[in-house]
Amino acid sequence: MKGVTPSQQAHALTAAPTVDGKPFMVIWNGPLNHCTQDKVPLDMSAFQAVTTPALVKDQFLSLFYRDHMGLCPYTDDKTGKEVNGGIPQKGDLAASLAKSRAEVSEYIPESSPGLGVIDWEDWRPTYERNWDSKSIYEKLSIAYAQQQDPYLTSAQAKLEAKEQFDRAARDFMEGTLNAAISERPEYLWGFYLFPECYNYGYSEPGYTGKCKEVVQQRNDELLWLWETSTALYPSAYLPAALKGSHNAALYVRNQVQEAMRVSALPKRPYTTPVYLYSRLLFSNQNQVFLAEIDLVRSIGESAALGASGAVMWGASADYPNQASCDNLSDYLLSTFNPYVANVTAATQICSNFLCQGNGRCVRRDYNTDTYLHLNPQHFQIQRSVGSYVVTGVPSMQDFLDMYEHFTCQCYAGRSCSASIPSQPPQSPLVIHV
Repeated sequence: MKGVTPSQQAHALTAAPTVDGKPFMVIWNGPLNHCTQDKVPLDMSAFQAVTTPALVKDQFLSLFYRDHMGLCPYTDDKTGKEVNGGIPQKGDLAASLAKSRAEVSEYIPESSPGLGVIDWEDWRPTYERNWDSKSIYEKLSIAYAQQQDPYLTSAQAKLEAKEQFDRAARDFMEGTLNAAISERPEYLWGFYLFPECYNYGYSEPGYTGKCKEVVQQRNDELLWLWETSTALYPSAYLPAALKGSHNAALYVRNQVQEAMRVSALPKRPYTTPVYLYSRLLFSNQNQVFLAEIDLVRSIGESAALGASGAVMWGASADYPNQASCDNLSDYLLSTFNPYVANVTAATQICSNFLCQGNGRCVRRDYNTDTYLHLNPQHFQIQRSVGSYVVTGVPSMQDFLDMYEHFTCQCYAGRSCSASIPSQPPQSPLVIHV
């Protein structure tokens, strides 16, 4: 099976951070309408950017749902209504790309650095992956193939349906990415949920979280998608069943690692940046916030594996009233912001001292519980006006511990090597998160 090992991945060059000096950043992508209306104070200073999933012009992160990015062909799985052709084979690709270009230009007025996320979830571009409610795309594709050639046998119709669907799905996704990139090349473009590990058996005994070989093989077949994308946006929302469970780390770890693996598959000078979509709340209990250990096993996993950042998505139903906004305000101050300040400062220190500021720290062994965290004996995290300030002096042992567990993935166009500084800094470090 074609692939890239964690060791090979660490030795490949990677794209430099979107924001210079920030090897790992956390971005808010949720609605705060009710909180703003109720004038609930929210300390968002630990986030690199505060954005909303609603399509608002000139955001650092722009999320394009299906209705605002081209003419995505889809079929309503409840009513059976076919929209824009119903299946990719019957869609109007030229009209869709023209609409996509116009929408990208409208909502991202200037080509400044940022993140562009396309969220099409009705079908998957691999024919065999359209199971359960998505099986309608297999049925419609077979019917379309038979309509074109009534003399096909059942087996021939299935084969023709697969070939037609995969080709048309690729045309739509690849073409839409290229259209967006051509309009706003400074943005990092990719599809939400790609790649996927399908490692959801976390309630089963002996769960390892590892992606099955067939999953990786099918992801390898999507090489065209990884070659076209300029960023990858996998998702790992935690269900309440994983609250406080080590299986949460295994689940997130392998989702992120699969993204890191496929980011290195294209033959290009550097790997594609990975931003994990995560949540502050459990996916199926949206009144329960992640505890610090759950943040470690989601955000902390992403940072330790060499991801470029985490996007904290929120739904409109998450914060519908003042009570939920008050809870969010308390959670940010007590739990979330201090942890984000910790992990983002630690990634900067590791990058600056182990990688000479020219690379990102990555676990030597991806499948370990080692994290980029500050030594609490040597650092303090304080809330300041508009930011969090981390101060302290790392010891030589702190650097030895980092070096033992982490290596460097150098940024494209720069040189670095994983090495321990000759001596720790003599004066306190001051890091504004």
